[in-house]
Amino acid sequence: QVQLVESGGGLVQPGGSLRLSCAASGNLFTFNPMGWYRQAPGKQRELVATFTTGGSTNYADSVKGRFTISRDNAKNTLYLQMNSLKAEDTAVYYCNGRHRFYSIDYWGQGTQVTVSS
Repeated sequence: QVQLVESGGGLVQPGGSLRLSCAASGNLFTFNPMGWYRQAPGKQRELVATFTTGGSTNYADSVKGRFTISRDNAKNTLYLQMNSLKAEDTAVYYCNGRHRFYSIDYWGQGTQVTVSS
């Protein structure tokens, strides 16, 4: 059974940093593309950062230069390094992976990130 489990969320002050992790139950190469989304209260879920089907990275304009997506294939883990956090980054962050053969989307349970002084 495919599972994605996020961790690393929490409360941080503006300007601070957090690193989110997404542990996959299997090989990361199962998923293509794979990335991070977020959903703030009262808003639609939006893409934050992703590894595209071609293997490159794509970021939302609002996080460019502040967030970095990375992966450790040996650990089957996807990461999101978030620096210079702002109040508007407050949201539940979700890991997403699309099965490369079956085109099924898998989601983690989400991890809350709150940026507040």
